[in-house]
Amino acid sequence: MTAVVMTLAGCNAAGGGGTSANGVTNLKLIMNPGPEADAMSKVMAGYNQGPGTKDKIHVAVDQLSRTDTYAKEATLMSTKSSDYDFYQTASYYIAQHAQYLEPLNLNAGQYYKGALDSLNVSGKQYAIPLDPSVHMVFYRTDLINAMLKDKATYEKISQQVLGKTLDPKSPDQWTWDDYIASAAYFTQQYNSASPTKYGTALQAKNLVYNTMVWDDVLWNLGGNWLDSSGKPNLTSDAAKQAVNVYRTIYTKGLTAPDSDQAEFPETQAALSSGNAAFALQWNAAYDQLNDPKQSPKIAGKIGIARVPGPDHLSHVHTLAVGVNKYGKHVAQAQKFIAYLDTVDAMKSYVAAGGLATMPGALAGQSSASITALQGILKDGTYSEPKLARAFDIYTALASDLSGAWVGQGSVDDALNKANSDLASLSGK
Repeated sequence: MTAVVMTLAGCNAAGGGGTSANGVTNLKLIMNPGPEADAMSKVMAGYNQGPGTKDKIHVAVDQLSRTDTYAKEATLMSTKSSDYDFYQTASYYIAQHAQYLEPLNLNAGQYYKGALDSLNVSGKQYAIPLDPSVHMVFYRTDLINAMLKDKATYEKISQQVLGKTLDPKSPDQWTWDDYIASAAYFTQQYNSASPTKYGTALQAKNLVYNTMVWDDVLWNLGGNWLDSSGKPNLTSDAAKQAVNVYRTIYTKGLTAPDSDQAEFPETQAALSSGNAAFALQWNAAYDQLNDPKQSPKIAGKIGIARVPGPDHLSHVHTLAVGVNKYGKHVAQAQKFIAYLDTVDAMKSYVAAGGLATMPGALAGQSSASITALQGILKDGTYSEPKLARAFDIYTALASDLSGAWVGQGSVDDALNKANSDLASLSGK
């Protein structure tokens, strides 16, 4: 830990920090390298050349490693370091990070409520939301249109797979039974005329972010990690049904056998190759799927629907920036946050390649995925309980449940283990 802190402190010294001879306060933000940090750098450049000259503040991004930035932040936070004035955080870390962050006073009316609330702990806002992530069903419009006209075949296959006769529906009307039946319709094992080998692509690898996708099934079946009294609730009927949705899709062959090792890239490959008709996927997937160069087989044929279920709710998390409460320049850092807390600054962030959770900053965007994102952020999101060890909980649930998702072992045993780990990690 000491070695890491000394290394980071050395980087900070080399990059500046503190107040310069001309009275300008230099502020630094630690961030993962990538498009978000690149976009933030451009926003900072605009601030430095404009309002920053009046405020006598200069801000900069320090891009560390995409694989372990949060681990390095944890070391800095635990030692109450003042090396950085801002920390990158996220909805799934905010309860852990809150004790090291200064509360913010944001103009809440400018944001989508669900995204903003995902960064609120015990009634206090600890970070300003930037890029949101939600889930959408991406589907082949040409294939779904053909399915809607083939009622007889669909009814026969739904009866075979689910033991009930269902009518074909548009994806925006799907329940999880409809999702399963439609996946079977587009699986050649059940429908030799299907143009795709499998109906869907399941993200069932033992991976923290795959838990977030599975949570969509749980929440839309009326479940939650916790019950109404705050106790672990992963042995509920809804949790059993949610595991069985994945288990049915995998064991009945409605997704490729290697789905037990699949996540975002494999789902993209299944869709873009024409090997699957639809899938539940992250919103970031759309541009690649609709790009004629990257996905020539399906570009121009991709529709978007919300997550199946009565309320069509999607998990939401946001990348975010918070102020280090142990920094030497908290007041100046709050001034830059106030700058970010404007539609104009967030429009600049979006123009530079980032995303935003402000309706005003996304207004005028023509992409179908942005339009769908706006609708979901407006009234179609939930966020998991904000627990101090939330990221560890996601990780444990992936480990406990991923085998059961693909037919290994007992559903009850897997959920009992998950519930026990949830209780231990949450302290509830």
